[in-house]
Formats: sequence, C-alpha cells, structure tokens
Amino acid sequence: MTDTYTSPLSERYASKEMQAVFSSDTKFTTWRKLWIALAEAERELGLPIKDSQIAEMKAHITDIDYDKAREYEKKTRHDVMAHVLTFGDACPEARPIIHLGATSAYVDDNTDIIQLRMGLIQIKKLLLSAMKALAEFADRYKDTPCLAFTHFQAAQPTTVGKRATLWLQDLMLDYYDLEYRLSELPFFGCKGTTGTGASFLALFDGDMTKVRRLEEIIAEKMGFDKVFPVSGQTYTRKLDFQIIGVLAGIAQSAAKFSNDTRLLSHMKELDEPFESGQIGSSAMAYKRNPMRSERIASLARYVMCDLQNTEFTAASQWFERTLDDSANRRIALPEAFLATDAILQLYINIISGCRVYDGMAMKHLNDELPFMATENILMYCVEHKNGDRQTLHEAIRKHSVAAGEQVKLYGKPNDLISRIVADPVFSITQKEIDELLDPQKFIGCAPQQTDEFLAGHILPILNQPENRAMLGAKVEINV
Repeated sequence: MTDTYTSPLSERYASKEMQAVFSSDTKFTTWRKLWIALAEAERELGLPIKDSQIAEMKAHITDIDYDKAREYEKKTRHDVMAHVLTFGDACPEARPIIHLGATSAYVDDNTDIIQLRMGLIQIKKLLLSAMKALAEFADRYKDTPCLAFTHFQAAQPTTVGKRATLWLQDLMLDYYDLEYRLSELPFFGCKGTTGTGASFLALFDGDMTKVRRLEEIIAEKMGFDKVFPVSGQTYTRKLDFQIIGVLAGIAQSAAKFSNDTRLLSHMKELDEPFESGQIGSSAMAYKRNPMRSERIASLARYVMCDLQNTEFTAASQWFERTLDDSANRRIALPEAFLATDAILQLYINIISGCRVYDGMAMKHLNDELPFMATENILMYCVEHKNGDRQTLHEAIRKHSVAAGEQVKLYGKPNDLISRIVADPVFSITQKEIDELLDPQKFIGCAPQQTDEFLAGHILPILNQPENRAMLGAKVEINV
C-alpha cells in the first residue's frame, strides 16, 4: 500500500525472520497456545475441563479471523477480550473455559517474553555470524601493517587484523551479555490481576500447592525453566530495559565499527561492498560513499536512544501496574529488535565483502614511519657508528622540523630519511636505513596477539556445538 505509512524497518531494513517474530500471527497464535496450556494445566490439577474442549482449541490455533477480532475490539475497546471472543466463536465447546482465571497480562506479558526470547535467538545467530566474519578478517590481515591512531593523530603502527580484534572484542562482550540474558530469562507465569493468584486460589478451593504447580506446568509447556517469583499485574518492566540494554550494547559496538570504517574509507584504506550498478551520489558520479556504514551509525543511534525509553517506562509504573506502558512498548520493543537485526546484517555484509587497500595503508604508514623510526636510527648510530647520542638527537630534531615543514607548508613528501642519510654526523647508508624502516619491526606483538585472541577467546565460542549450528545466517541488504 502506498497511501499509508509503513515503518522503514519493515519496508527497507529488517529481515523477514525478525519481522515474523513480531508479527500478528506469532503474537496471536502464541495467545492461543497460552490459553491451551492454561486449560491443560487446570485440567491436570483437577478442574472439570474436557479433552474434547482442548482438542477443539488445538484445532484452531492458526485460523484466526482478524476481521472478526477487529470488530469485537471496536465494540469492547479491549484487544484481549476481542481475541477471547473470536477464539470462542471458533471453539464453541471450549468457549466457557477459555482464559479461565486469567487476566489480560497472562497472554500479553507471557507472549512478550516469548517474542523477546525468539528475537534474542535471531540476534544471537546474526551476532555469531558477524563474529565469525570478523575473526576470518582479523586472521587474514593479522600481518598487514597499517598506521594506528590515537586522537586520530598518527601513533605507532599496528596491523589491520589486530585492529579488527578490537571490534571483535566488543562483540564478544555483547555475546556474553546476550547469553546471560537468554539463560536467565524468566517466564511471567499466571499470578492474576494484582499478582496475588487470588483467582486461581479460588478455582482450586484454597489449595496453594495447586496454584504454584499451575504456574510451573504452564512454564514447562511453553519451554521455560524459570518463572518470575513475584509480580504485580505485569512482569517488572525492568526486564525490558535489561533486554534492550543488550541490543543497545550491540548497537554501540556496531557504531564504533562503522565510525572506523567510514574514516578508513575517507583515507582510501578500505571500501565497503559496492555493486557494479550502485550509485554513490546523484550529482557526483565518481563517489563511493560508505552508505552502509552510515546506515549502521544511523540505526544504532535509534537503538541506543530507545534504551532510555525503556528506562523511563520501568521507572514510571505505579504500584501493581499502569497502562501508560502499553502503547509505548508496542513500538519500543519490536523496533529495537528490527533495527538491531538490520545493523548486524549490515555489519556482516560489510566485513565479509569489504576491500582492504594495503598499498594505501602502507603509503600512509611510510609517510609517518621516518618520524617513528628516529629513535631506532639514533640508537643504531650510537651502537654501530660511534655516534654521540646528544649530538644525534639534536640533528634529528632539526631535520624533523625541516621535514615537517616540507609536508605541512608545501605538501611535499616527507624527506626526513634523505636528510639523515645526507648528514655525515650519522654516517649511515640508505641500505641500513631501509633495514631499520622495515614496518614488521614496528608492529610489536600485533600478529601474535591476534592469533592468541582468536584461539583463546573467539574460536571456543564459535566452536560450541549449539553456536556452530547457528552460523551461516543469510544476509540480504535491500537498499
């Protein structure tokens, strides 16, 4: 439809898999599964619910009459009751026991948690694929020298692969956060209108053991081994803040990566993937703008800001609950997942298909290496040429200033080395200088650090059987 608004996250950016997680079909079929689990548990604990009623409900999990549900909601102004009535019309025999003893939060909040879990699993698949792609990139370029920067000023050399381990370490920390939240994610349960379980206590004639067991049975049926120990009418909205915190952390890591790739693109040391027919600028046909990295930065900003949204929602709840969270959460939770899904797809696409220009990286390194090598030259001339350390230091200082002026004032190449070779106080040859200027002598432990980090920290994660089965996420960039 072109005459109504549709979210760019659905239309342009997020995967079909993540859109399915937060779709109406997933939401409302889960409601029906929860009603079935409730009825089955109540029957197991002695309530007079027939097998035929449950069978009827199971036969109508997916055939949802959305038009009828909309009509009921117009009349009732209540979405849960609209779907209770719609389900009841499809299941006339089961109609009297659907939603028995439950409040709206039973289906709303448990479904939210189930969707959050599904969303985290999809994010985990993408995160692991991004980590694998980065690990391969780091290994491929672990020996490729490049100029490192502090304050975006030239510093000591590193390697392209070692720099990638910094991006990868951030994702590793995000992975551990995600794993913790997944492993500790509790089911909301069924605690009634204010969390006291009063309606279920009445159904079971005051038997608290059955009230507790009811919750355990439903949680098991829905695939959870933990349940919130206490609640008001809803689960604490602090959980939303914690879950979106994981996504905001991933967004933060991806934004750092995208900033670096944009800077590298400016320096012509790296290009993100660029298709044969892609247009970089409508006016400047020669341009290859890093638009995918820029999109990561843009979407990441949204996710990071959305974290504050969930923070305010959690802080603003009154007593056992208020409804000022509902409309907000319908937007904030799904869209944080859709945006993070899009971010990770872009991350995988860029790091898997980018092109590294090691020749340009070496040029930038060679532009600065003469200054960085001066201490090595000084020590070499003292040790092998009987030079005076203080005299050599002063000569280097003067030549460095003069060479710097040639670069900064006149845009000329750095001629510091030729000045040193020409100065008899150093008594050094060009061949000796070239040996001292070997970039491999300036990258320290970068290759070994890369190997050790990958072997000791990343491969153990990627090689876990459960994680290995998740690798290979299909990535499709639509625009």
